Amino acid sequence: MTSISEGGISETTADIRIILQAAILSKASGIIFSHNHPSGNIQPSGDDNRLTQRVKEAANIMKISLLDHLIVSNETYYSFTDEGLI
Repeated sequence: MTSISEGGISETTADIRIILQAAILSKASGIIFSHNHPSGNIQPSGDDNRLTQRVKEAANIMKISLLDHLIVSNETYYSFTDEGLI
């Protein structure tokens, strides 16, 4: 597991180039990325949805599969793959 970004109280920056750099340096053929929602609301935001699609498109160019994007809280999680969004 590689940590890409640490955020503040309400947001963080997820740079697609850094995400893919970690995958490439690890020689990964597939990636799962995740982040937390400390509020407990695991529903993806518009930004979460856009990031997922942008990472998927960029990873596909590099022949790396986006296997899942997980949003986690203390109690549960949201899986983009389980919801049919990847």
